[in-house]
Amino acid sequence: MIKNKIISNLKEAVNSCDLELEKAEMSIEIPHNLEHGDFSTNIALLNAKINNLKPREMAEKLVAVLSKKRDYKSVEVAGPGFINFKLANSLYVSILEEILKSGMNYGSSDYGKGKKVLLEFVSANPTGPLNVVSARAAAFGDSLYHIMKFCGFEPFREFYINDAGNQVDILAESLELRYRELHGERIDEFPPEAYHGEYIKDLAILLNSLEGNKLFHMTEKDRLKKMRNFALEQIHMMQMESLTKFGVEFDNWMSEKKMRKEGILEEALSYLAEAKCTYENEDAVWFASTKFGDIKDRVLIKSDGNPTYLVPDIAYHITKYQRGFDVIIDVLGPDHHAHVSKLEAAIKALNYDPAKLEIVYLQHINLFDQGEKVKMSKRAGKIVTMDDLIAEVGCDAARYFFLDRKPSAHLNFDLELAKKKSSENPVYYIQYAHARISSILKKAKKEKILPTKMDPKVLKKLNKTAELAIIKKMMSFPDVLNTLSDVREPHRLANYVFDLAGMFHKYYSKYKIADPKHIELSQARLHLITAIKNVIAISLQLMGISAPTKM
Repeated sequence: MIKNKIISNLKEAVNSCDLELEKAEMSIEIPHNLEHGDFSTNIALLNAKINNLKPREMAEKLVAVLSKKRDYKSVEVAGPGFINFKLANSLYVSILEEILKSGMNYGSSDYGKGKKVLLEFVSANPTGPLNVVSARAAAFGDSLYHIMKFCGFEPFREFYINDAGNQVDILAESLELRYRELHGERIDEFPPEAYHGEYIKDLAILLNSLEGNKLFHMTEKDRLKKMRNFALEQIHMMQMESLTKFGVEFDNWMSEKKMRKEGILEEALSYLAEAKCTYENEDAVWFASTKFGDIKDRVLIKSDGNPTYLVPDIAYHITKYQRGFDVIIDVLGPDHHAHVSKLEAAIKALNYDPAKLEIVYLQHINLFDQGEKVKMSKRAGKIVTMDDLIAEVGCDAARYFFLDRKPSAHLNFDLELAKKKSSENPVYYIQYAHARISSILKKAKKEKILPTKMDPKVLKKLNKTAELAIIKKMMSFPDVLNTLSDVREPHRLANYVFDLAGMFHKYYSKYKIADPKHIELSQARLHLITAIKNVIAISLQLMGISAPTKM
């Protein structure tokens, strides 16, 4: 687009000045400070030395040629040798044309072409319903998936089901206690380590409706196995239903239990042993992780012969590498920092590329209702589960609020604000911009003002500062998507579309858009707001949020 045009002009200027390019991959950036122009390049800083010039001298030579181009209002040297461009109004018309022609594909690209990316997110323990922490991970991971796919990557969504080990045994024992209660047995004190949620009682009632007292005729081992499998299946279905309500899908569900059955854990242990990274001590098998940057060695197999939770995690990540992904992204909670060092040590020990593994930590969430912090407890009557949150504020508000902050920032979720139907609520503010534009376009069509085709001559009527600023904002959209794909920060899109909606609202309040007395100007402005509507719709779609046409 415009960047390619600037690059082409720069290369022409280099040839015209008989200069050389040692590093042709110069950056073309949109300056943070608007006074510096529309674009800036470091071409002179990168290539001055090979031309025996100071960067500023090379920049001045190039500017002398570039200033003659009609595409630029001005081209100036800045600082030690940057070149700043201010675009001519005619170029803004070309930009708007391209945005309109692209429609709902505007911003899509092959930027990440050929890069296979594994995104593992949510991966909540299958011992209870998904909570608000899982909801944030779901919104983050799903949006990042859609954005990366839009930018040409090949992303793959995966949920790791931790359906084996001690926690699953406790789940089965918790269900049995509730099941016994239904059959008249008095449980004086529910063990503190057991799962206390109401959902366990619901599972017991469902199990009893299916099996009655038949389970009491089984051996304890078989009965607990039956309860374990039943609870895991039901909770997994519950979690899948919650994610579906939230608009989140997965391409694969990886089961720890299945990995154990297939011997993948044993394979992982044998790989580590073959790499001479394990040893025995006090009847346990240890991983010599300190050799690979960890703070201490780690137990792999306990003295009772059972693997620690580190073993299936290593085994799972080996499968990630073996499946040939170029980038492996784990979206984890803030309490996983200590665990990651052990995992990274294992990856290094097995000679896998540690640079392929990226960890994104999502910080804590605080829920506030009427100004008071909601206690995060499974026994509390307040909102805790993903389903409760969706029922309270809706999917759109929930997803936007989760995406509005960068992953490394703590999130204070204001339930009262999320429910407001006013401009105070950011997602309502954005959606209202889309609905308002839809209404204007519908009315313009009825009044036969809406243009049926695009005429560049008509677009030239857009010369107000606010109009050019909006076009410039939309011009940056593809770069925003590409950048956030690289840095894994969907909050940048949430911030971007909020700003764009704000620009539209201010523009609408200042200028009459559809005026039968000024047809060409009206048509130009209708083209402009059509482009705004498309960019807002694309942004909301990528975040998994609806774009209503009336509110």
